[in-house]
Amino acid sequence: MKKKKTVDKRSDQTGGISRRHFLTTMGSGAAVVAATGGLVAETIREPDVLRANTTARITLSVNGRRHQLLVESRWSLLYVLREKLGLTGTKVGCERGECGACTVLIDNVPRYACLTLAVEAQGVKITTLEGLMADDELGPVQQAFLEEDAFQCGYCTPGQIMAAEGLLRSRPEPSAEEIRRAMSGNLCRCAAYPNIVEAVKQARSAMKTASK
Repeated sequence: MKKKKTVDKRSDQTGGISRRHFLTTMGSGAAVVAATGGLVAETIREPDVLRANTTARITLSVNGRRHQLLVESRWSLLYVLREKLGLTGTKVGCERGECGACTVLIDNVPRYACLTLAVEAQGVKITTLEGLMADDELGPVQQAFLEEDAFQCGYCTPGQIMAAEGLLRSRPEPSAEEIRRAMSGNLCRCAAYPNIVEAVKQARSAMKTASK
């Protein structure tokens, strides 16, 4: 008579691994992973970020001159240009990148100074409205805006001039459509847009003649 095969209920073995052993092992493994993950997370370095209330010593290149300044990390380039360097040609407008009154050139590219932190403007060439003049002589774009009467109240004019200057430095012979597109980031509450376009056209011709 064959003996009845017995199964050890405590081990419930299948292929040599008990269910209880499997569950216990998985539980231990999960705990180890969780603990290890916590340790890894603690060793990851956060990126170097300046806190809002800290100060930093920076060097800015503005209109061909170097300026060493102690600034707060939260200060905008607009604030530093006006309040620390006295370059008030750059105007305060919306301070949220909508009107373009604060436009300056950074490496010849128009940018809103209100949206640019002073600490991130190191190592580049910054040009403001004042930097377009040769002593007391107006630059070609400034002269064209004057002759074409491309302003009324004049508050937006510095930003308009800087946007036009940036366009003509990158594209010496822009079409009328390219001029309108390039100037679209600068708002004029007086709606002097037709005269502004004409001023850019005149500056285009003057700069082309001067380059010959």
